Amino acid sequence: MSEEAIAKPEEPQIENTYTIRPNFLYKFRPADVKETIHVVLNEMLGDRQYDAEETTTWCKNISDEIKDRLKEKGMDRYKFLVQVVIGEQRGEGVKMACRCFWDSDTDNYAQDIYMNDSLFCVAAAFGVYYY
Repeated sequence: MSEEAIAKPEEPQIENTYTIRPNFLYKFRPADVKETIHVVLNEMLGDRQYDAEETTTWCKNISDEIKDRLKEKGMDRYKFLVQVVIGEQRGEGVKMACRCFWDSDTDNYAQDIYMNDSLFCVAAAFGVYYY
């Protein structure tokens, strides 16, 4: 056999594709995410009355729907955490807070509140860029 027959074809060089920052078009934008949360809350809680037996299921369904809609936005390298709290509207105040250790250039969160005569709902979505 000749050397030409034994020689392997040269493989194309592939450049490193590790991305350490999100593409500007697919960055987590709190205003856009807040609008998504607002739409989901209005769709899923629009005519509901508070029911202590059903709120656990509602919270799970709402958080899944928010997460699914955020995934459709093309922010592929983001991990989403969605927290939903539903309570009975009694005229009392509720305070919520969060603290996170993250990269302020890429990570962020958005929240929205839904209220009617019977219930209140607070939903927060956190987007954490996966390096």
